[in-house]
Amino acid sequence: MRIGNAARVCASRVLQGTLVLAVATTAIVLPACGQETAKLNLMPWPRSVEMGQGELVLGEHFHAGFTGNHDVRLDDALDRFLFRLDRECGGIRHAQHYAQASDPLTLTLQVAGPGGEVQGVDEDESYKLNVTSTGATLTAATDVGAMHGLETFLQLAEMRDGACRLPAVAIDDAPRFPWRGFMIDVVRHYEPVSQIERTLDGMAIAKLNVFHWHLSDDQGFRAESKKFPKLTELASNGQFYTQDQMREVVAYARARGIRVVPEFDMPGHSTSWVLAYPEIGDGRKVDHTHLAYSDPTAELDPTNEKTYKFIDTLVGEMGAIFPDAYFHIGGDEVEGAGWKSNPKIQAFMQKHGFTTKQQLQAYFNQRLLKILTKHHKKMVGWDEILNPDLPKDIMVQSWRGVESLSAGARQGYTGILSAPYYLDGQKTSEQMFLADPIPADTTLTPDQQKLILGGEVCMWAEQIDWETSDSRIWPRTMAVAERFWSPQSDRDVPDMYRRLRIASLELEDVGLEHITGVERLRRNLMGSTCTEALDTFASVLEPVSFGEREDGQHTDGYTALDRLVDVTVADPPARQEIAAEVDAVVDSHSATAAAALKHRFERWQEAAPQLQAWTERSARLSDTGARVRQLAALAQLGLDSLAYLHAHTPAPAGWLDLQEAVLKDAAQPSALVRFVCLPALQKLAEAAAKQ
Repeated sequence: MRIGNAARVCASRVLQGTLVLAVATTAIVLPACGQETAKLNLMPWPRSVEMGQGELVLGEHFHAGFTGNHDVRLDDALDRFLFRLDRECGGIRHAQHYAQASDPLTLTLQVAGPGGEVQGVDEDESYKLNVTSTGATLTAATDVGAMHGLETFLQLAEMRDGACRLPAVAIDDAPRFPWRGFMIDVVRHYEPVSQIERTLDGMAIAKLNVFHWHLSDDQGFRAESKKFPKLTELASNGQFYTQDQMREVVAYARARGIRVVPEFDMPGHSTSWVLAYPEIGDGRKVDHTHLAYSDPTAELDPTNEKTYKFIDTLVGEMGAIFPDAYFHIGGDEVEGAGWKSNPKIQAFMQKHGFTTKQQLQAYFNQRLLKILTKHHKKMVGWDEILNPDLPKDIMVQSWRGVESLSAGARQGYTGILSAPYYLDGQKTSEQMFLADPIPADTTLTPDQQKLILGGEVCMWAEQIDWETSDSRIWPRTMAVAERFWSPQSDRDVPDMYRRLRIASLELEDVGLEHITGVERLRRNLMGSTCTEALDTFASVLEPVSFGEREDGQHTDGYTALDRLVDVTVADPPARQEIAAEVDAVVDSHSATAAAALKHRFERWQEAAPQLQAWTERSARLSDTGARVRQLAALAQLGLDSLAYLHAHTPAPAGWLDLQEAVLKDAAQPSALVRFVCLPALQKLAEAAAKQ
């Protein structure tokens, strides 16, 4: 299965190159992706692409360099670029090393300046890339724009006919939104620095520019504080980032044009704070068991002056490590149970005329905002911080959806959208790609639309760990990154998937493990290198959503994530492949597609007995027996459907009812996974019954 997929991707790259050559004699402008006249592999898609004539061949005289300004950050970016281009083309670094200063430049970089000392939300990230048959020129206002242009150059290059080639093209590019973020929760399951840094490498390819680091929550506090050492001594289970490590991540991110915004949850989701320093809590007693189960979820005491002194000191300490102008304070899901049960807090509320927990939280946020302002930070928080008593320069991150985000914009507040982009919701790349921070039918005025700065992909960690996080994050995050970067008119889903499969290989090549990681886990799960049966099984499955899994399996910091659900990936390629093959068989009577489907179904049949044996001998697969039996039944459904279609004979009366019962059974919850091919098989069976 994996070899077949790789072969299809490789064939696709060759075909795309052929198509580029076929149109090389005609100049065309591509306002959006997916134009049939030029199958470029760019992702995210640029705002303007104009095809030229001919192509640039990179040979033994390759030489890249600067005219004008460049700094160490840009020098390092060029070195990384040359390493990756060498992996694609071969001989690049050798040619670069032996090039003389007087040799003509194959790739010329012209960068006006380095950009802000601390990268800001207004950083100019635009670039222009012009490729002709004689050379390429990349111009940008800042280092960050130049780095984006280098990523685009890498995606244009491909080996074909014994040489590394780029099509002649003029690209004028800039992001649609200035805030294109990715958030990872490292609290529920800790992620090592190496994992964080390879995530940043992936973000650079995706042209994402904000790393939102969720560092504290009920289950733990992951940032070393030298002012308050008990935060990690008592509330981290020994898993936290030292201050040197956090500075390392900030520097690593800046080197790739990425800002780092830390999140420290307050006044809710603060059990870890209260465990370490109960004097700032809501009066309820918590112990270490609450780090795993978060019951109760303790809150800070907004009526206690010690709370604000504590926060003032902590913000000052962390603000020195994280230089970004924005500081995320969480602010979501404040239950207020401790506030309600604490007589002192109730007396304070009565004195100030507060009748709801929202009013008390607004008071807390007003006090907190003064502290952030003192330390030259801007407040960003989840939907719940939106309150008319706070000034308009706070930013709201919406987990509630477009309507909530738009409501904030109508009141004059800046915001970013995250609701459609929760990766643990296990949505398809298509669903997230089509979800827009500013939909085409928005009723917001142009000025209100300017207040929506973009969005963030969110990876919550209840159901991931260091081994599974890559396969949950990538490559789907690339689809959302394109939504944040590219024109709103970019809606071509099939072409998005075509480019996504190619980008997935690029991500793996820089160190992400979304492909190899699950393969390693399957070997571990089977206790063998012979995993073909499990690979076949997993290829047509995906994890259930967060809520479904939460109901079926309680996950915490001590739950091993090593079952069937953990070796499957969201929105696997088989969903689109099988659907396309069924469409070709039913709509076009394609013999090639029928042969491909027959081969698939036969592999399902062959895998089922082997998998059934494993479910009986392995405790980690013991809950998958029903799914294995369903796989065999679906295989038979597929083979029978193809046989009837091939014979041009309709299935007998009652046959379709039996197949629909098979499909209904396969759609039932089981083993925390679901089949991705059921709609396609429904179409195939109906065609067999009705021809």
